[in-house]
Amino acid sequence: MNGGSIGGCRAGSLAGLKRPGGDVLRGDLVEKAASDVLTDPARLCAVGRLGLGPHADVAFDRIAVLLERLVDAPVSLVTVLSADRQFLPGQVGLPEELAAAREMPFSHSLSRHVVEAGRMLVVEDIRGDPVMRDNPSVHDLGAIAFAGVPLTDSDGHVLGTLAVMDREPRIWTKSEIALLADLGEVCSSELRLRIEREIAHEARRNAESAHNQLSLLGELTETLSATMDIDAALSRLGATVAGRLADWCVVALAEPSGVVRHVSAAHFDPAHAEAAARLAQLAADAPREMKALVAAVQRAAGPIRQDKADPKSLRTRMAAAEIAEIAERLGFGSYLVAPITAPVGRRTVGVLMLVNGAGRGTFGDAEAGTAVEIGRRAGLAVDNSRLYGRQRHVAEVLQHSMLPELPDIPGIELHARYLPAQIGAAVGGDWYDAFVQPDGSVMLAVGDVSGHDIEAAATMGQVRNLVRGDAYGRDDEPGPLLAQLDRALHGLGMPAAATAVLARVTRDDDGYDLTFANAGHPPPVLLRPDGEVEVWWEDPEPLLGLVPRDDRSTHRRRVQPGSTVLLYTDGLVEHPGTLIDDGIHRIRAALTGNAALPPDELCVRLLNTATRRDDDIALLVIRLN
Repeated sequence: MNGGSIGGCRAGSLAGLKRPGGDVLRGDLVEKAASDVLTDPARLCAVGRLGLGPHADVAFDRIAVLLERLVDAPVSLVTVLSADRQFLPGQVGLPEELAAAREMPFSHSLSRHVVEAGRMLVVEDIRGDPVMRDNPSVHDLGAIAFAGVPLTDSDGHVLGTLAVMDREPRIWTKSEIALLADLGEVCSSELRLRIEREIAHEARRNAESAHNQLSLLGELTETLSATMDIDAALSRLGATVAGRLADWCVVALAEPSGVVRHVSAAHFDPAHAEAAARLAQLAADAPREMKALVAAVQRAAGPIRQDKADPKSLRTRMAAAEIAEIAERLGFGSYLVAPITAPVGRRTVGVLMLVNGAGRGTFGDAEAGTAVEIGRRAGLAVDNSRLYGRQRHVAEVLQHSMLPELPDIPGIELHARYLPAQIGAAVGGDWYDAFVQPDGSVMLAVGDVSGHDIEAAATMGQVRNLVRGDAYGRDDEPGPLLAQLDRALHGLGMPAAATAVLARVTRDDDGYDLTFANAGHPPPVLLRPDGEVEVWWEDPEPLLGLVPRDDRSTHRRRVQPGSTVLLYTDGLVEHPGTLIDDGIHRIRAALTGNAALPPDELCVRLLNTATRRDDDIALLVIRLN
C-alpha cells in the first residue's frame, strides 16, 4: 500500500486553510451552520474537559503511528471536534503545515460525518460518495479512501474519531476495520479516563468550599479509579460511605441477565464488621430479593427513600429470616436506595442502599443527591472495568500475534511462555525467538524493550525482525551480531532501549557448542543432566540503543546432551525492593535436581517462582537431547 503523505500537497495549495493566528482567509471553507450533534452542550462540555486544543498529544500520536503501521495507510488521525474546529492531537502523514498547526477547518473535515452519524464510516472512494464527494480534502489533501470510527465519552457522546485515509480507492479489509474498531476502543478509554480525571480534579477543587458530601464524592472517585477489580472497588466504596453518609450500607451489582454478581456490606463500627459480612453473604444467596430491589429502583426512576423503616417488615419480605435479624441488630431506622447507573444506555446495573439507625436521623435531599451521584460514578467504574477487560484482551492478542511460533528441530525441544504484567494494558516489550540457520545451527534470542505500552510492543516487533533479518544466513558470532543490531537501531533512528541475549547452538558428535552475547540482560542458566545448575554470569555490557559499541563479547560454553538452557526476561527474577540475586536463587532452587522433568513442567515451576507480576515475563526453555 502507499507509504507517503496524502496527496503530495504543495505548500501553496494549503495556504488558504487558516492563518497561523486562526483567521479564516476563504469564507467558502467555513461551514456556518453546525449540526445539532456538533453543538450539543453536553458533548462540548466533555470536549472542554479534555483540554485537547491545537497541539500534539504524545499518547494519541503513538496510537496514530501504530495504526498507520498496522493498516499501512498513508495518513492516520486521532481527531477531536469542537463546535467549529477539528483538532488533531494524534496524526501521521499529513502535509507539514497541517501537521504543525494540529487543527483543520470543518470544510475539510471528513471526521465530522462520523461524529454526526454516530457510527463507523467506511468509504472506498470518496468521489463516489454523495455526502463526502464535494469535500475540499479530496482536492487539497488528495483524500480518496476513508475509514473512521467514533470516539465516545462514557455518556455516549461522540467527541472525535480515529481515522485512516488513502490517496487511491481502497477496499478496507475486515481485519483492518476490526483493528480500527479495537484501537478506537483504546482511544475512547483514554478520553474517558482523562475526562474522569478532570471530573475528579473538579470535585477536589469544589470540595475546598463545598459541603462535606462533595469531599466524599471526590474521595470515592479516587477509590473507584484506583483499581480495575470492580468487586474490590465496590467493597471500598461501601467502607468509605459507611459512617460518612450513613451508619451502614449495602452495595449490590447485577449482570444484564439479572444474575446478582456482587453484594458487599459495611458498617461504620468495626465491632459490626462480622455481622455486615454475614448479611452480604446471605443477601448474595437471596437473588430473588436483590433482583426485586434493583427492579423497584428501576421502576422508580430515581432513589427510594423511607424515613420510618420498620425492621419487622423485613421478615415478611426476606426468605432468609437471619437477614432481618442482622439488619435489626445493625440498626434499621431509615433507608435510602439509589441506583448504580451505567453511563452508556443509562441502565440500572445495581443499587446502593444506605441505612441509618434510629439515633442518626433520616436522609435529606442533599444525601439523596449525593447517593445518586455515587451510584453514577460507581456505574462508570463498572463500565470502565468491563472496557478494561476487553482492552486487555485486545492487548494480549496483539502481543501474542507478535511472538513467533517456535520451529520443530530434531534433537532440540523448544518451549516458551509469555505472561503479561498483572497491571496496565497487558502489552509490553518482552520477546523471544528461535530459528534455524542454513548451516543447521540454531539461533536463540530473548529480549526486553523498555516500556509497557503499545509503543513498546510495536518497537519490540521491529527489534525482533531486525535480529532475524541481520542474523539469518550469517555465520558471525553473537557478539558481532548484537553490535550490528546496536548500529542498526541508531542508524535507523529507532527510539529503543533494550536488553537482549543472543545465542547460537551448534551440534557435533559429542554434544553442543553454545556461544552467546549479553547486552544488559539477566544471565542464561544451565540445568545439567546431573541436576546441578550453572548461572552464566559475565561482565555486564550496556543495553542496546544507548551508546553504540563496535565490539561486543561472545562467550562460549560446552553443553552435554540432556542439558536444559533457560533464557528469560527480568520479570521472572526482579521485584521491587529485592536484588536480582534473590530471583536467580529462586529459579536455581526450582531447577536443581529436576533434570528429568519435562520442559513444560519446568516452565510451570519457573513461572511459579514469580510471586508478583509487576513486569512482563518472557521465558524460553531449550532441552538439548
